[in-house]
Amino acid sequence: MANEFTQVLEKDSQKEGPIARNIEKQTGKIPSDVFLWAAAAAMGTSLTLKLCGKRHDALFIGQWAAPLLLFGVYNKIVKVAGHDREDKGEETSEGWAS
Repeated sequence: MANEFTQVLEKDSQKEGPIARNIEKQTGKIPSDVFLWAAAAAMGTSLTLKLCGKRHDALFIGQWAAPLLLFGVYNKIVKVAGHDREDKGEETSEGWAS
């Protein structure tokens, strides 16, 4: 089953476009922990604003946490299995970066 899955992925896989490559190149320079700490800071700031009675500001800042965490996950995926692994020849025989 896994072999069939990797064959489908290899057949359907396409190269990244220039915009995606540039984004990955720049975001790859940022440590993944930065996104985690930024999300924690957004939650702390949101709590502080809520305690100060600034409800709308607290909600606005609090909603930043989820996108920041998603950016961190994307950043980690790009570093582990992104196109840069394939470009450097670090692909395994099954098509997945180890």
